[in-house]
Formats: sequence, structure tokens, C-alpha cells
Amino acid sequence: MELLLLGIFAAVLLVCVFTGISIIYAMILGLVLFFTYGLIKKKTWKQMLIFSWQGVKTAKNILLTFILIGIMTAVWRASGSITFIVYYASGICAPSIMLLASFLLCSLVSFLTGTAFGTAATMGVICMTMAKSMNVSDVLAGGAILAGIYFGDRCSPVSTSALLVSELTKTDLYENLKGMAKAAIVPFVISCTVYWILGLRTHTGTADGEIRTVLGEFYHLSAWTLLPVVVVLVFSAMRVNVKRTLAASALCGIFVAVLIQKYPVSKLPALCVSGFQPDDMQINRLMGGGGILSNMKVIAIVGVSSCYSGIFKGTDFLHGIKDLIRKLNSKITPFGTTLLTSVVTAAVSCNQTLSIMLTNQLCGENNPDKKEFALSLENSAVVVAPLLPWSIASAVPLAFIGAPTMSVCAAIYLYLLPIWYFISVNFRRKKK
Repeated sequence: MELLLLGIFAAVLLVCVFTGISIIYAMILGLVLFFTYGLIKKKTWKQMLIFSWQGVKTAKNILLTFILIGIMTAVWRASGSITFIVYYASGICAPSIMLLASFLLCSLVSFLTGTAFGTAATMGVICMTMAKSMNVSDVLAGGAILAGIYFGDRCSPVSTSALLVSELTKTDLYENLKGMAKAAIVPFVISCTVYWILGLRTHTGTADGEIRTVLGEFYHLSAWTLLPVVVVLVFSAMRVNVKRTLAASALCGIFVAVLIQKYPVSKLPALCVSGFQPDDMQINRLMGGGGILSNMKVIAIVGVSSCYSGIFKGTDFLHGIKDLIRKLNSKITPFGTTLLTSVVTAAVSCNQTLSIMLTNQLCGENNPDKKEFALSLENSAVVVAPLLPWSIASAVPLAFIGAPTMSVCAAIYLYLLPIWYFISVNFRRKKK
């Protein structure tokens, strides 16, 4: 019965993705299915509501972070923080290398900060804005950014996902990082090469000088506009709590917007809620966006999907699936089983953290070598979740940067990593 429910849910999700229907409808249907499952298993309505609420409580910090990111990105647009970087960087960065530059810059920032969402809301927004100003494909630019932000999210010493994996598997974080770095070399080099070639083939012109002129005329490009960006970098380096970092950056951005850009104080509430919406159509196309409302769809997805974790735990939904995984593990490699399991858990949980935890619960018993299993989790659950369009691991960053859902197809590094690791594991097994 469990597999049937998962199959129905996955089918509805795919229909929504390919027809353009909002996946929130599929998420609600999934909640109804799993809630009904609990009732069939003799759980009371009260128990099921408690299970659901327990799941939501685990996501409250994430929801608050989304709100702060929405405010911060709107303020950065109004204050000129993004414009300053775009204006001067576009003068020296050719469109033909913009895809490669986006991937490398997002990889660097995500490695330094350890957060995919934070990188998407900062460097990702900057890179996407630059790409749009150079008429670079939104799909390709979004894919390069998506791949870059999860480079560091996977292997940074300050990454919460890396810490989570080490804690779940009872392994040493820095030993895991060494193994992750070794596994990433070939996929990283190939990704850089592909983005460089794609950049040369898709755009060989120069940056649009007219757009730089429009930006220069609309904004006062003072060095003070970089203050909100500097706050994020400094606070991240100091390991300050991410919510405090985002709040501090947004507050600095508000002061810069009012004092430097002469943004009306009376419009600040609307800016934070609805985002930056300048009257100038060209500026609006390049810099418009952000705000709490821009993240409401994502917040709804997180809220509904978080109910799943509480329901799964309370109803022991995954018990029967464990037996199937044991049988599968005897027929294919342990990593192959972990990879397939991570695809299912990511599809159902719709977020990276829960996918990691569920994959560990389902596959941990079949992997006695915990160090190897930690690497298997890092090369499967951590990078698979961003490849599913309905997962918040991809929906959130793509919403932040304003990229289309099809961008997941261009996140080359995220596809290459599990494929290369699978090949490497099989080669080692045959060699032994």
C-alpha cells in the first residue's frame, strides 16, 4: 500500500511539472493521501493532526529564514548593492564566459558560507542579473548557478548538510570532506569545460552598453552600496547565525536605500512585502523582485511537505519499504541502492534535509562501512534533491534568482557527481 501511495503521489507531481500546474496542488493531495493512510492504520484524527504539527515545527526556522531572505533580496535591489557589482563586473566580464563565471563564483561563495540558499539569495541573484543584462540564456545561467550553490553546500566545512551527514553516520567531518573533494575533481573539471563551451557557442557578443548606462543613470553607484554585501560575507566568516546575518544585511540595506538612493521611507513596508518594483520598465526587468510575497509559494510547499515527516514517523510508513531495500541491496551495489532510495525520498519529502534523514534510515543498516556510507549520502541525497523541480532544494533558489524551472536540466555538476561516483565505486569493486 505504501508503494502505491508513493506511486500515485509521484505521478501527480510529474503531471504538475510537465503541465505547468502549481505543484502545491500535488503537495496538498499528497498530504491527503498520507493523512488517510494514518486513519486506515487506526490512528485517530487528533493523532494525525499532532503528527502533522510536529513536522511543521521542525521547519519553523526554515520558514523564518525564507521571510528574511525575501526582505533582504528586495532591499539589496533597492539599495543598489546588486547594481554596483553588476555595473562594474559587466564592464570586464564577457558574455561568453558568464556561465563559467556564474558556476565558479557561486561555488566559491557556497564553499565559504556553507549555504546553498544564502548563496542563491546573494551571489546567485547577482550572477543572474548580470546574465540577463548580457542576454545570456536564463535556463543555462540558472543551471550554472544551481550547480554552483550546491558545490559548497555539499563539501564546505561549515555546511549544515555535511554536518548532518557526519552526525547521522557517526563519522569524522573532515575525513568525509577529503573523500568528497576527491570524488568531485572530475565532475567539477568537466562541468567547467562544458559551461565554457556552452558560453562560447551560445553567446559571443559583448555586454549591452545601453543597459549599463540605464543602471548608472537610475542608481547612485556609491561604494556604500556594497555595505549590505560586506555584512553577509563578514558575518558568515564569523559564523554568525544565518538569521541574524540576513537581518543585519537587510537593515544596512534599508539605510543605504534611504540615504544613498533616496528611497521613500513610506514605501519601505511595501518594499519588504511586495519587493522592489520601480516604475522604469527596463530597470524593473533587470532589478525588480524580492520581497516576502515572492517566497509565499515556496513557504507553502515547505509547510505542507514538513507535515510528511511527522506523519511518516508517527505511522511507521517506511517500515515495509526497508524490506524492499534489503532485497535490492543484494542485487545491485550499496551505492546504487542508496542513490535510488535518495531519488524516492527526495521526491516524496520535497526537501534536502528530510531526504538525507530518510535515506539514512532506510539504507544505513545495509551499509556497515560508515565512512563509505557517508560519502554515498553526500553523492546521492545531498545532490539529488536539487534536481527535482518540485523539491524546495531547487524551487527555492530558482525562485530567489528568477530562473525558470527548466534550469535544473542545466545543473551539469549535480548530474555528473553521482554518475562519476557510481562508476568509481564499481571500478574499485571489480579491481578488488
